[in-house]
Amino acid sequence: MKLNTLALASALALASASFSTAASAASEADVDNSFFPNKKGFPAFPGLNPGLVINKANVEQFKGAFDPGLFDMVKDGWVEITIGKNSDFPQPKAYIDATRKNLNKAKLGAKNGDIEGYVAGRPFPEEPDLKDPRAGEKLAWNFKYGVNYGDSGSIYPFYWRYRNAATGQIERTIKFEFHFLNFMHRVEQPPIPEITPNPAKIYRGTYAKVYEPQDLKNTQLLIHRFEDDTKLDDAYLYLGFQRRVRRLATGQTTDAFLGSDMMIEDFEGYNGRTSDMHWAYKGTVNILVPFFNHNEQKLTDEYKESDGYKFVDMHGKGNCMPNVTYQLRKSYILEATPVNPNHPMSKKVLYLDAQTMYAGRVLVYDRKGQLWKNFTIGKSHPDHHLPKNKGSDVSLDDSFSQIDMQAMHCTTGQFKVHIDAKLNPPDLFQVQNLRGGD
Repeated sequence: MKLNTLALASALALASASFSTAASAASEADVDNSFFPNKKGFPAFPGLNPGLVINKANVEQFKGAFDPGLFDMVKDGWVEITIGKNSDFPQPKAYIDATRKNLNKAKLGAKNGDIEGYVAGRPFPEEPDLKDPRAGEKLAWNFKYGVNYGDSGSIYPFYWRYRNAATGQIERTIKFEFHFLNFMHRVEQPPIPEITPNPAKIYRGTYAKVYEPQDLKNTQLLIHRFEDDTKLDDAYLYLGFQRRVRRLATGQTTDAFLGSDMMIEDFEGYNGRTSDMHWAYKGTVNILVPFFNHNEQKLTDEYKESDGYKFVDMHGKGNCMPNVTYQLRKSYILEATPVNPNHPMSKKVLYLDAQTMYAGRVLVYDRKGQLWKNFTIGKSHPDHHLPKNKGSDVSLDDSFSQIDMQAMHCTTGQFKVHIDAKLNPPDLFQVQNLRGGD
């Protein structure tokens, strides 16, 4: 009996290894399906047509087109959702070409957070399989190595507002600039494939600076994420009123950032290492997400830009949600469970858009398993935005809403994104730059 048990275990291990090998072999057809999921038609749901307004009176009819967090908000009267026209959000040709050129070179290592052979493009373009125990991990790598802002991008100005969700009172407005730069795996902006010298092997840099209000002016944040995913990020905070740089401890990325409802780890849906989470693929759904054309939205006149650019407005309970249209899009449900048992959340559920690998909707659950935060990230097509962004094929962050459902509080964001390499010189992402910002 013992021999039979060992033989069975060996057979199961072999079968698992065989499946893993088979599951990792992607084809040219997989690449086409990954980047062009709508070539045979857009997703549809009975009665869901452009111009329809979904509110608490009719939301039950469309429950199957919602993630549970957004459904509950509409059902409870927090917000109404207007349906926009379906549209394609293509990815940059150079990124797609890199995916084809490097097809099947990327392999998962023995441990979560290990990847081998990745060069550029989407590392795992094949359709995820519920039978694949590491399908979630592959999606996490697709997300990490996705196009978000391309090789580099910036946001200026970027307005954050802290709001009382019950009353709508604006408690604080912060004016930022944000910058993002890929040092490695570059496909479009010279130098290609990487910026050198880069002795520390930084994969990506994030830099932010505060302009208003006065008490936070010149506060700066710098994050270095390394090519080695098992290496802790280097993160630095420069406090203008103290005039000194301090290194952030690992745990501070899960603290409230500058008193907002956002953790640093929340940026872009998830701003952490792949190795910090256990990843599980939970299926594929067609759900409503805020993908739209910026110039076709109801924009606010509140902020005055010299070029006439207008920002997305907010609406709903407490003015906590972007006032934009939603469309039905194929999405992968990706569940992230913290490796660290002391993490403030029990899990995060990202709804990854199948075409772009962006997370338009994210749900965060507290340590008791109760819904804690509703996170919405609005995405604009670049051809309907600033003229400089036209033709970039980089789907643009355009607005966000992070709602703490338990504290009845929200942080909202309104973006002006620039896909412009000149705005992101590598020396902007050096620690020495923080000290020179006064």
